[in-house]
Amino acid sequence: MNILAFESSCDETAAAVVRDGRQVLSDAILSQADMHAIYGGVVPEIASRKHVEAIAALADKALADAGLTRPDIDAVAVTYGPGLIGALLVAVNFAKSAALALGKPLIPVHHLRGHIAANYLAFPELEPPFLALCISGGNSMIVDVAGYTDMTILGATRDDAAGECFDKIARVLGLPYPGGKPMEELARGGDPAKYPLPRAKVAGNDLDMSFSGLKTAAVNLVHNAAQKGEELDRSGLAASVAAAISDELVPRAMEAARRTGRTTLVAAGGVAANKTIRTDLERACRENGIKLYLPPLSLCGDNGAMIGSQAYYEYLAGHLGDASLNAYANLEI
Repeated sequence: MNILAFESSCDETAAAVVRDGRQVLSDAILSQADMHAIYGGVVPEIASRKHVEAIAALADKALADAGLTRPDIDAVAVTYGPGLIGALLVAVNFAKSAALALGKPLIPVHHLRGHIAANYLAFPELEPPFLALCISGGNSMIVDVAGYTDMTILGATRDDAAGECFDKIARVLGLPYPGGKPMEELARGGDPAKYPLPRAKVAGNDLDMSFSGLKTAAVNLVHNAAQKGEELDRSGLAASVAAAISDELVPRAMEAARRTGRTTLVAAGGVAANKTIRTDLERACRENGIKLYLPPLSLCGDNGAMIGSQAYYEYLAGHLGDASLNAYANLEI
């Protein structure tokens, strides 16, 4: 089954063709990161307009790269939430039109389900059940994946996401957007114990997370040093931030595995590319006898292939859309 899939939830326009949920035939992505870098973050109106400009050409490129023509497509899939509402609407409406024109089924896909499914593309042997640690610029959560379309949130951030924390601290340090990679590069050689940053505990559910206090503490360190004319150990601060974020994520993932009895953990989302988090996850899983799947860096960020992968399983479950499909800024997994 050849699925033409679209993704436009933030600042990447993507189109891909995926066969039977596991084989990537093409994956065309156009990033707007350089365009938004001058603003220090994504400008939703600009993102939406650029998606409109790019999506038709990317659809043609995805087909051409796959060596297919339009009649070869069996279904059309699209991210319908969560994300920036204006950005989401571009791909949703394009996908609805494409499905109608081709006379093919339309498959709505949750963005985070797509990130989890990226692991199916990298690891053909992976099957549910397992736990997923979903960490990105907009979301941070631990998900129990009982089946391909049967998922339950065990813990999530109560405020900021881990990726947002990296981005905002990077901005006050004068690093380019997006901040994840520049923060990782700055942290190399830095002392992760240089600055005692907070690790939050959330009343009511100890698997929930909070990153707003960490973000505020780091930003205040930068501002206070500047006001006092003191030299800031930038490398040490970046390393300390990465360690603090990892300390919120990794122990909770291990505790979730203990409670559920799951013996497999997958990481998903853009922040899963962070070296500190990947290293800490590998060590913790090794110590706790848990099989760990870390997606390759190319599948950590937003892409169309992950949407095409999850779409196959949504299709098998009968989860189809029609012309009334809408986009949602917030959407339960």
